[in-house]
Amino acid sequence: MNGIIGKKLGMTQVYDDAGRYVPVTVLAAGPCVVVQRKTAARDGYDAAQLGFAAQKATRVNKSGLARFKKAGVEPQRLLREIEVEGNEDVKEGAQITAAIFDGVSHVDVSGVTKGQGFQGVVKRYRFGGGPQSHGHMSHRRVGSIGMRTWPSRVLKNKRMPGHMGNVHVTTQNLRVVQVRAADNVILVEGSVPGPAGAFVVIKKALKKAAK
Repeated sequence: MNGIIGKKLGMTQVYDDAGRYVPVTVLAAGPCVVVQRKTAARDGYDAAQLGFAAQKATRVNKSGLARFKKAGVEPQRLLREIEVEGNEDVKEGAQITAAIFDGVSHVDVSGVTKGQGFQGVVKRYRFGGGPQSHGHMSHRRVGSIGMRTWPSRVLKNKRMPGHMGNVHVTTQNLRVVQVRAADNVILVEGSVPGPAGAFVVIKKALKKAAK
């Protein structure tokens, strides 16, 4: 299994194997249940649909209840597909825990960043702004954006005020400091997108594995 669904719990500080006192992000890695197993013969690719965080059956529609009933698991709040190798023996109803990260040095974590609302260019793009002295009127404004007679339009991708945050981001190559399989928790060194309590997808690092 290449990854798992989890939740960002917060941050703390621990000693790593080298005796360094490092800040870490605490991630609840599962436990997840396999709701559906997809195979290359039937679906064209190999993957496992994982479910995380059980919830009431009254909050799931009939088609969703039928899917969970077929797999023999409780209704789950979040569903995500994780790629698996074709020869892996992953069956519907199986439980996936943080133990899959034993011996893994780095992981990639995907999530949705915090929403910052509508922001100007100083906060959104770290513009320097205009002069702050007396008599100036453009302290935090974007400045001139216009063109001359040609092309007489504002070019695409111009950095301007707008919505900031609330986007899907993947942070790559986070070092795994500890894996606490008994508690289904892993500690990683580095920032993880989203606020505390946000759902994330934790996968074994792709680029570190390639090296």
